[in-house]
Amino acid sequence: MARQASLTQSMSGLHTWAGLILGWLLFAIFLTGTLAVFDEELNWWMQPELRDSGLDQTSAVQVAEDWLRTRHPDASAWNIGLPTERGPDLSVSAGEQRRGQRTIIDPGSGEVVQPRETLGGNFFFRFHYTLHMPRSIGIWVVGFAAMAMLVTSISGIIIHKKIFKDFFTFRPAKGQRSWLDGHNASAVLLLPFHLMITYTGLAIFFLIYMPAATDALYGGDRQAMFRELRPGAEQQQERGGRPGEGGRAARVAAPATMLPLDTFIARGEAYYGVGMLGSLSVSNPDRANAQVEVRPVLGSRLELTKGESLSFNAVTGESLAVPTPTRATLLTQKVMAGLHFAQFGGYAMRWIYFICGLISCAMIASGLVLYTVKRRRQAKSRTRWLRQAEWLNVAVVSGLMLACTSLLWGNRLLPAALDARETWELRVFFGSWLLALLHARLRAPLRAWTDQLGLAGVLLLALPLLDLLRASESLDSLRLGVDVSAAVMGLLLLWASFRVANRPAVAEKPARVRPATTGVAS
Repeated sequence: MARQASLTQSMSGLHTWAGLILGWLLFAIFLTGTLAVFDEELNWWMQPELRDSGLDQTSAVQVAEDWLRTRHPDASAWNIGLPTERGPDLSVSAGEQRRGQRTIIDPGSGEVVQPRETLGGNFFFRFHYTLHMPRSIGIWVVGFAAMAMLVTSISGIIIHKKIFKDFFTFRPAKGQRSWLDGHNASAVLLLPFHLMITYTGLAIFFLIYMPAATDALYGGDRQAMFRELRPGAEQQQERGGRPGEGGRAARVAAPATMLPLDTFIARGEAYYGVGMLGSLSVSNPDRANAQVEVRPVLGSRLELTKGESLSFNAVTGESLAVPTPTRATLLTQKVMAGLHFAQFGGYAMRWIYFICGLISCAMIASGLVLYTVKRRRQAKSRTRWLRQAEWLNVAVVSGLMLACTSLLWGNRLLPAALDARETWELRVFFGSWLLALLHARLRAPLRAWTDQLGLAGVLLLALPLLDLLRASESLDSLRLGVDVSAAVMGLLLLWASFRVANRPAVAEKPARVRPATTGVAS
């Protein structure tokens, strides 16, 4: 009878196959999520027509107010996107226009700016949780992969009985042993981060993944649940609707002189802090029932503040509504979302998340490579499946990095006035990825790794030069930060390509042959 596998052996098999089959998805999710940490900075870099005037929010809102009063005096609402540390542009819209229909104006002159169409850093953010699939399908696929990440993390803890010893163990220049030490050390070092980022990612979409409670308590009516969780929002609607949406009352209310909008910037900063405001909206401007709503940036505190605002009477300055204390259940979900989105703590926290994300990508990639290297050493594992796993590793890991780099190059090389420019950027991204896949399929694994890592490294290292040649007049601290970061990443990839190219060939172990018994009596 075959002996039953031990718990460690069972967990080892689970760790291997869950990590391999869904590891390719997890790498794509982690890499794009890591890039999305700086999505606003990438948005700014990918629209070089925008300039940082250095104007503070108080001065910028005066420019926006004058612009809107001159061009849209009878609009039912004014909406102003304020310049922030991460996005120094000033945007305006009037009436029922939403954020996607905004007009960008120069904070210094008030002139309209027409930036190029681009996917921006938002592409990486959306890809992170939808994989560029239809939203509902993508969320479910990513959720399934996140559950697999939890499984591999927990099974990895069970496998490594000497987990703390593994953390301090690294043997360089030992081939496969060094890869395994690096994989183990990165997994143990970032274990709290992996558990936190995976669980909070699932918690963000808890209503999609676990709708039973809402269906049972509210008959599937999510709006009824939100009204109970956010009683302040319902009271605001009873007063006449959200500022920024306007309404019929604007046609009947008498004209009135509003307080300068910079007054409400000061009021908002007194509540949220200096530089913590993201937008300002006015409903029924220059009417007796005009209201102003001031919204914070998402990073004003650990709790995700999306949808939160201060409301004022625009004529008298009277405070109409302040955020009510969040109920414990909703606060828990908002804190989890805040932990995942990393909107708090400023750039120091963003860099911590970014570095942790890069190390996580390296951990996933090393795990995928270790599987194929280990199997390649065993002559009996020479199967068609192993070859498929090898080229898929190259296509997903180095191919995706090459595609992301190609997107940045495409942003600078495609004509700024090109029709359907966002679609062309998509074609550059997925076309580059497809070429990387074909290259990995046709090329020997070791050479494919060397070629693609080297090409991605060269393109990233040359990105600052391309930026200097194509958009030198728009260079500022944010764009220089992107350029320098790209150059550093390029050097790391070139170093990885060099190490792979000079790696000794894998020696295959011959299959063990059991000696035959002769049956000759002594």
